[in-house]
Amino acid sequence: MIRDLNEDPLLRTSRRVAELTAELEAANRELEAFSYSVAHDLRAPLRHIDGFARMALEKSRGLDESLVKQLSIVVQAAGTMGRMIDGLLNLSRVGRAELQRRPVDMAGLVEKARSQLGPEAARPTLRWEVGALPAANGDPELLQLVWINLLSNALKYSSRRPQPEIQVGTQTADDGKVVFFVRDNGVGFDTRYGGKLFNVFQRLHRQDEFEGIGIGLATVRRVIERHGGRVWAESRINEGATFYFCIGEESADTPKT
Repeated sequence: MIRDLNEDPLLRTSRRVAELTAELEAANRELEAFSYSVAHDLRAPLRHIDGFARMALEKSRGLDESLVKQLSIVVQAAGTMGRMIDGLLNLSRVGRAELQRRPVDMAGLVEKARSQLGPEAARPTLRWEVGALPAANGDPELLQLVWINLLSNALKYSSRRPQPEIQVGTQTADDGKVVFFVRDNGVGFDTRYGGKLFNVFQRLHRQDEFEGIGIGLATVRRVIERHGGRVWAESRINEGATFYFCIGEESADTPKT
């Protein structure tokens, strides 16, 4: 490629950044397609493993107790792997879905998300505090996933409190942007490891403490990044956690000129 040696350095740098950004976005799309293909192809053999293990368990009368226990472990592990594959497929769909931005009633999305959380969200001892939420410009279906995952996360990690509290609201950043937040009084986490929270299959608590596969917050990050925004969290151990997110005016998918 021939370059004009008299080209302005700032313009040249800007063009190079745009080229690298385009290459990175293309690589991400290829990675998402690969993840989807791998996850999809794994489902069939996993169903066979689960099915044969369950059949063996049903006919396990008279078998050695240790063998029955091992078969139960296989069934449990297959179930966990199935949920992980489903989560990976859903995450891939979030990354591949066409973004349909329009004015979104965020308060309405929060109420809808709460209604989908099940009876645990209606516990008499659970205190909800939902402030006034402004509308946002985004994809309503994808933003619904953000609220469902953040609220279910808050509900899960505050569930062991005698009086769980979940607060939803907004604040204004220094640059004037609206920042939405979900705050709980749950177990919290060590902020030294907070960077792992939004990675796929990363969890800061053991499976026997709190159920989950570590895909919900990764989904939140993917949706928010596609909206040109960012998401982050603050917490202290045993003092709850607050998850923040803001939405950009332009989508990360918008072609750069």
